[in-house]
Amino acid sequence: TSVIQKNLFLFENLILSKRHIAKTLSWRLIGTLDTLLLSWLITGDLFTGVKISVLETISKMILYYLHERVWFKSSVANSKKRHILKTFSWRLVGTLDTILIGWLISGNPFVGIKIGIAEVITKMVLYYLHEKVWYKSNFGLKSRN
Repeated sequence: TSVIQKNLFLFENLILSKRHIAKTLSWRLIGTLDTLLLSWLITGDLFTGVKISVLETISKMILYYLHERVWFKSSVANSKKRHILKTFSWRLVGTLDTILIGWLISGNPFVGIKIGIAEVITKMVLYYLHEKVWYKSNFGLKSRN
């Protein structure tokens, strides 16, 4: 029985990982397009916007996946409170990452700060809506708690 329980546990975690990976990819697509547009508008240079958004695609996917895993183990059950707390915690991580990457790519710390500040507004709204959609989805869930 212990082998069966262990295999069942691994199978359930694989299903949950599919959900986290799908959420990571869907959010990254939305976030990358937002970063590209904002970086282009702020720097006035499409190529700089592309470089910032490409590097962010890599860093944010890793950071988002880790953020999802931490929140999945969270004891916050109230959906509205959970969505808001996740929105703010992710935005803090995301903004710091954006500021650093914007600064590194442009060579100007103020460019990173401007992009980071602009994203605080756009990304929080987009992220909250993304969370609401995923909260209603049963994709990758064995059952709804």
